[in-house]
Amino acid sequence: MFKKTLAVSDAVVRGLQDIVGPDKVLYQSADLLAYECDAYTLHKGMPRAVVFPGSTEDVAAIVKFLNRNRVPFIARGAGTGLSGGAIPLGGEVIISLVQMKKLLHLDLTNRYAVVQPGYINLQLTNAIADRGYYYAPDPSSQGNCTIGGNVAENAGGAHCLKYGVTTNHVLGLEVVLPNGETVEIGGAGMPDAPGYDLIGLLTGSEGTLAIVTKIVVRILKIPQDKRTALAYFDSIEDASRAVSAIISCGIVPAALEMMDHIAIEGVEKAAFPVGHPKGIAALLLIEVDGIAEGIEDQIRDIAEVCRKCNVREVKIAQTEAERALWWANRKTGFAAMGTISPDYLVQDGVIPRSRLPEVLARIQQISEASGLRIANIFHAGDGNLHPLVLFDSRKPGESERAVQASMACLKACADAGGSITGEHGVGLEKKEAMRLIFTDEEIEAQMAVRRVFNPNDLLNPGKLFPTPGRCAETKQTEPEAVTGY
Repeated sequence: MFKKTLAVSDAVVRGLQDIVGPDKVLYQSADLLAYECDAYTLHKGMPRAVVFPGSTEDVAAIVKFLNRNRVPFIARGAGTGLSGGAIPLGGEVIISLVQMKKLLHLDLTNRYAVVQPGYINLQLTNAIADRGYYYAPDPSSQGNCTIGGNVAENAGGAHCLKYGVTTNHVLGLEVVLPNGETVEIGGAGMPDAPGYDLIGLLTGSEGTLAIVTKIVVRILKIPQDKRTALAYFDSIEDASRAVSAIISCGIVPAALEMMDHIAIEGVEKAAFPVGHPKGIAALLLIEVDGIAEGIEDQIRDIAEVCRKCNVREVKIAQTEAERALWWANRKTGFAAMGTISPDYLVQDGVIPRSRLPEVLARIQQISEASGLRIANIFHAGDGNLHPLVLFDSRKPGESERAVQASMACLKACADAGGSITGEHGVGLEKKEAMRLIFTDEEIEAQMAVRRVFNPNDLLNPGKLFPTPGRCAETKQTEPEAVTGY
């Protein structure tokens, strides 16, 4: 599989080779460069080695060896994470799970599937669609991201408004604890088992409590019908009011997405242009699904709500090809920013829907103060914002200003009673921002849970929580100092 080298001086590398074979361990600098960051690229660190297990037994043996030798380690999937959760701080062994990529079992009668952590999200839907089923969580990176990574980050997606995020679809887990012990939790036959919700605890723990080696996920019947609409607005305020008005009238769309004029500029220059009208301030991409009876009424009611909110135009997709184009235009939105900016930084905050107009206005103020454009592409229906700070790292100081602006956006979300992340996780990027929404006592309580699972702090160290030992005075002053706006 990988190129072999003759002389290995590192005893840890030799030990890993003894477990999985010399062709499944990378340790030379040139090979390790690809693992110095994930999709968050503003911090990089070099791992000591990368090892590719092929089974749960391999993972357990690797972890026992590393734990015994007090070598820190990180589990990694496809590397699509946006908050630096899989980035080495220096010297960790990366346990790459991409070779564990099988669909192990499928039970259509009881509507569940069992997959290994390296199984790609979209592959599951593709594997069962011809039988009338699909897997609901659909992050924009679903064509590349792994279900194991989705579990680690509790990934969401465009359709989580109606169907929930990853944790709502996980029935069971097999995990390897940081000491190498293998444990099975839940399962298809225990959707609501008594006792503590360990599945809920592990899902979204960002690889700091255990390494997932098998996942039992819920699968759903493909809805009988779905209709998709595009609504164009001449002001962000009107589009924001429409979002709340749609939910308030009793309709829960499968998806309710928003893009502002900067985001639209980017997607129209990218691979899937739709031909959105020129000069609009924002668009809503709205989808309803379910039994065929009543779907037309729902989409008609949504169009009427949009008209009451001063919509310029509402379009209904007439064919599946047209619907697919609209979704491709939206789901490639992050990457499309590369058409209008050399660099961009994706942020991920959550706010109450009712605060959407004021928070978007605050983000515009942050943009003006920083001198950087900020595009907005987000899951408007559940208040999950994705400001994209556009910058040019070749210009002195712009990278630093981009980080400051993105942190200011998170503070705006926290000040509105929201959260610093909805689906991208905390990782390395936002760990100090945890102080914006948690007290020192609340953070310590969470770290106490972590120490139960990970007492030696060898599994993904330095992630998720702020650096220990920061004084209370720092807690009060740090957000303003960090944001700068």
